[in-house]
Amino acid sequence: MREVYRMRIDGRGPGDLRPVTITPGILKYPIGSCLVETGETMVICTAMVEDKVPPFLKGTSSGWITAEYSMLPGATQTRSGREAVRGRQGGRTMEIQRLIGRSLRAIVDLSLLGERTIWLDCDVIQADGGTRTASITGSFVSLALALSRLKEAENWQTFPIIDYVAAVSVGIYQGEPILDLCYAEDSAAEVDMNVVMTGKGEYVEIQGTAEHSPFSQSRLNELLDLAQRGINQLVEIQKQVLGSAASNIV
Repeated sequence: MREVYRMRIDGRGPGDLRPVTITPGILKYPIGSCLVETGETMVICTAMVEDKVPPFLKGTSSGWITAEYSMLPGATQTRSGREAVRGRQGGRTMEIQRLIGRSLRAIVDLSLLGERTIWLDCDVIQADGGTRTASITGSFVSLALALSRLKEAENWQTFPIIDYVAAVSVGIYQGEPILDLCYAEDSAAEVDMNVVMTGKGEYVEIQGTAEHSPFSQSRLNELLDLAQRGINQLVEIQKQVLGSAASNIV
């Protein structure tokens, strides 16, 4: 018997990503940059190099990758004030930027960077769910562009990036597992999960919460399978966007 799926809010099927567009090289000054659009969510991701490392890495010849994340006041329907004006970052912001940093460090051999820090800045200019996952997917592109330029300028023999990485949300909405939640789905989901995975299918991070009642192991497996299919598609988009720079990544 053929399964009948309920049409989602934006007309997608349960296993469909929102339309994804990654536009590289959008800014003049960063060594790597892109605009990532997932549906109506839009994030500018940049990579810039600083010729120093945190104190705990001084003298090790190893580099570092870290991230900052922010949302423009007009990124959501209701204006959110700038955290700089309030004088401190919120807990959500700190959690997300740490997640971005961890995700990108997971696929880079930091010992090949030398004592320099790569700063990844993710600025959300429009939010409709999935801003942290879009930031990770876009940051990878900006990082790969930046390191490709450094490789060419400094004649590196070995490229520091060892794999791709991307992220996507999955969840259970109205009793059904779905991929890549928009805000309306995210805010009403029974289960909400963010998955970060490498191109080889290895997990970097899984963040999952049952918003109402607990969910089973079988449901978890369904969600992880759905996430992997989505991430495989995102990695293919990353490869297409990087063009010749993708050849550096074995």
